[in-house]
Formats: sequence, C-alpha cells, structure tokens
Amino acid sequence: MALFRKTLNSVTDTSVLPILPADVYQAGILELKDIIAPAALQISSQSINLGEKVARTFFVISYPRFLSEGWFSPIINLDKVFDVSIYVHPIDTAGALRNLQRKVAEVQSQVQIREEKGLVRDPVLDVAYRDIESLRDQLQQAREKLFSVGLYITIYEDTEEELSKTENTIKSILDSKLIYLKPAFLRQEDGFKSVVPLGLDLLNINSKLNSSPLSSLFPFISFDLTSNQGILYGVNRHNASLVLFDRFSLENYNSVIFAKSGAGKSYTTKLEILRSLMFETDVIVIDPEREYEFLSEAVGGRYFNISLTSEHHINPFDLPIPRDDESPADILRSNIINLVGLFRIMLGGLTPEEDSIIDSAISETYALKDITPDTDFSNKPAPLLSDLELVLAGMEGGESLAQRLLKYTQGSWSGFINRPTNVDINKKFVVFSVRDMEDELKPVAMYVVMHHIWNAVRRNLKKRLMVVDEAWWMMKTEDTASFLFSLVKRGRKYYLGIATITQDVGDFLKSPYGLPIITNSSIQLLLKQSPASIDLVQKTFNLTDEEKFLLLESNVGEGIFFAGLKHVAIKIIASYTEDQIITSDPSQLLAIKQSKVDLATSQ
Repeated sequence: MALFRKTLNSVTDTSVLPILPADVYQAGILELKDIIAPAALQISSQSINLGEKVARTFFVISYPRFLSEGWFSPIINLDKVFDVSIYVHPIDTAGALRNLQRKVAEVQSQVQIREEKGLVRDPVLDVAYRDIESLRDQLQQAREKLFSVGLYITIYEDTEEELSKTENTIKSILDSKLIYLKPAFLRQEDGFKSVVPLGLDLLNINSKLNSSPLSSLFPFISFDLTSNQGILYGVNRHNASLVLFDRFSLENYNSVIFAKSGAGKSYTTKLEILRSLMFETDVIVIDPEREYEFLSEAVGGRYFNISLTSEHHINPFDLPIPRDDESPADILRSNIINLVGLFRIMLGGLTPEEDSIIDSAISETYALKDITPDTDFSNKPAPLLSDLELVLAGMEGGESLAQRLLKYTQGSWSGFINRPTNVDINKKFVVFSVRDMEDELKPVAMYVVMHHIWNAVRRNLKKRLMVVDEAWWMMKTEDTASFLFSLVKRGRKYYLGIATITQDVGDFLKSPYGLPIITNSSIQLLLKQSPASIDLVQKTFNLTDEEKFLLLESNVGEGIFFAGLKHVAIKIIASYTEDQIITSDPSQLLAIKQSKVDLATSQ
C-alpha cells in the first residue's frame, strides 16, 4: 500500500492512474458475518462441525395426552450449551372445526363397526371421541385456539462423544414425560437454520396443539432473574447476566439460606447486608459465632455482646408502646403469652398446672407495677424477673417454680436477664452476638433478643431486615421455633424481612415449623450441599437430578437462587473492598490483621 501511494504521488497525469476492479475492492471489505462465521463448516447426516464445536439439531415428534405446567423447566435449566426455537403457526378455526367434524364421523364409524362385529368396547376410541368433542366445544365457544407448533433444539459440544451424552440426557428427561425427540437425520443444515434467529421454519415438522398445552411450553422459568430495582445478589452462571432483585417487591420479604459449613452462607449474607444498607434498609443480626463484628465496625453500627458477664442486658418484661391501631390490652396479653413460652424454655418445660400458675403470676407481677389492660403503661417501668420470683413464692403451688427461677435471679445466671434493658437499637445496623453465651442458654438468649427486636419493630414502622444466623438453634425447642415462625408470618405487616440461615438442614426440618418457614420465604438460596443432606434438600425444594448434582459439585459461593417462581444457578461475587470487609476466611483475616500491625509499626 505504501508503494502504491509513492507511485501515485510521482504521477502528474491523472489520466494514467491505475483503476482497481470493483470485485477486488468488495472482496477486501470485512463484514459482521465474516467475524461471527466459523473457520470451517462441515455438514454430515447427524451433525454439523462449526469450527471447534459440533452441533446437532432435534425436533419434537410426539407429545402426551396432557402436558403439565413447567414440563420444559428441566431442559431450560440444564447446564449445557444449546439453542431452542419454538414456531407457532395459527390454524384457522373454521377449517379446524370442519376437520374435527370429519374426525368425529370417522371415530363414530369405527365404534359402530366394532359393535356390529360384536367386538368389545375400545377405550382408545372412547377417549379420542371425548377429546375431539371437548376440543370442538372449546373452539366453537372461542375458549381455545388451535396452532401448528414446531419445537427444535440444537445442542453444542466439543466432541461427538460429548454430543451423544448430552443427547441421551435430554432424551431421558423428555422420555420420562412421554415427549419424544428425533434428530434431523440428513436435514441438519435445515435444522440448524431453523434454530438460529432467522425466523425460518425450514424443517416444518409441527404438531397440532391447542392454547392450554401450548402455554405450558413457553419458558416462563427464564434464565434471567433481573429486575429494575434491588441489590446485586450475584452472577447467573449460565449466561453471565446479573441477578438483581428486591426482596421487598415480593409477596413477603423473607428468605432462607441452606449450605454446608464453609460454603459461603455467612459471606453471602454479609454481602447482602452491606448492599442493603446502601438502599436505606435497617439491618438487625443475631450472630451466634461473632462473624459480624468487623462489619458492624466498618459501617458504624452497634454491636452488643449478650453473655452472663456482659454489660448489655435485656429485660424480657419490657412492653412496646401501643400503636394507634393496637389496644394496650392486646399488647399486654401478647407479651404474657410470649413470656410463658420463654419460661418453658428456661425451666425445661412446664406441666399444664405450672403453665397456668406462671400465667397468673406474670399478670400479678405486672399489676404490682400498675400495669393492667385498663391502664396507660407507656411511661411505667417494667418489672424484673426477681419480682416474678417473689410473686411465685407467695402463690399456692408456685414455691417449686420460684426455686427453679433462683439460678436466673440470684445464681450464676442472674446477670443475664434480671436487669433493666440498657441496649438501644436505634441505628442502621445492629448486631447481637450470643457466641459467648453458654450453649444451654443460647436458645433462651436468642428468644429474648428476638422478642426485644420484635417490640422495637412494632413500635416504629420502617424498612428492616432481620438476619437469624445458625437458625437451627431456634429450631431446637418448639417455643423458639414457633416464635420464629410467627415473625416470619407477621413480619410483612411491619415492613420486616426475616433472613433465616442454617447449615443443619436435617435439624431445621425436623421441627414442625421448619417447612412452613421455607414455604413462607419468597427468596431461597441453596449453596453447596453435603452428600448426607442432598436427598432431603432435593425433596424439600423439588429439585431435578441435574440441580441436585449442581449443588454437590458447586464451589464456594455457588448454588441455586430462587425468587418467587423463578430460579437460576448463581455465583456470589464481591468487589475487593467488599471482600475485605465481609470475609470470614481465617487466612484472609490473619493477613488483614497483620497488615494493620505492620501499618501501625511503620507509623
């Protein structure tokens, strides 16, 4: 090109300039199809070689009598590379009715011939007659329409062997539903062109479907799970799209996370907390393992350590200030019921007689402080546990209960709940840690903390998220599990979302409240599972075998994200700054700690 320019500059007579042929010029133009086209193309009877990939196209040749909703979901969620094309050709209703009328006459004729020959009744003909008549009625009344439908699938793999394995996988899924595929033998080129987005149905292998079964074919269980608002949960592992969702846009605001130890459930939760705080959402965490302390410091939140020797105390007798739509009598009655449940946990169970005595004693204890259903108790100090002990000691049949309460009022556990409340959760981010609480008292501590949070939530309406980590502690006793379930059921009324996190799926589901908590959670996140619990998880969440193996083979921070009726394979991804704040990896924590020490030394 440089030589041509040099020659051109040396020529003074423009009449002798060289003229390039048009076809040579056109051959040198690079177009989009030249960029996306494979380096080579070879068409055989059963596949097409597209450069480094091998493709095979199939068509659906037969459907069952009934198509269930979501039957196409296992194919859409298959962790393979494939394309799907659905061609829907409307059929004229008048012509369809004439054809159906002829078909009815044929079926009736066959039935009569069998009767004349004395043959037994053929159930197949009877069913066909009823189906045709039913379809005729629906078409005549415009409740249904008839369509000619073609469903084509092209799969891609690196080798013919892998292509055959994927073919067998897809066929086995559809065969189990009585839906049969065939490869486009000797028509792979037409099949490939029918699947690529050209809108050309060159195969033209169609089946007649009316509106109802046709609607079950459309992939409403789309891979995409992106909304116009919300936070980033992760990246879709199938197509690298972003999983953006707002829990407060669903019918309830609750979520559950199930994962084996070390699979990234706390990491995922802390990432959601960090991003939710940016959208004016208050977050309260019950932390059994002291994993949220650094996050609390980083965002300027409050951190309360609940233990027998802690300076932070919560009085379970505290009462919320009644709202405009609540009566003081209802508030007091509800709190007494919750306190009876608390004492069942603290005292290791109550007989029906003891239950009644405790109920009466709590009411009398409140009355001693002039707190009754008929009084305004908004500015009156709440009684303490020691006040209840004194009341029980003076009641008939209450002496034994008073003795059992001594360890909470005068013994080694007296510093826990026999003090006035001195914690203030009026912050955007609040953490209650119960790591240093004895295991025997952890369910009690979590119950008291959640009851205190619930009172604060009812007092002041705002968008909140409450995180219950290691929720299997709450499921150990019926009263704590029942209280957690009541929060899950009632939270929406108070703009509260409950995030339940656990690694012990079996223990969680052993409780009668485990499954109802799951079904009342619009968002469900399953990360890597252990082989011991995967069958239970598969049954609970109605997973396919492919999704089951995906959870077994997932890496840390990978799993399946459910939001309403949609679900996708997800990978949790954080930025470097977010990772430094939320990491729970001991090696990373040591490195961060060492870097702080080195920085302090250098200064």
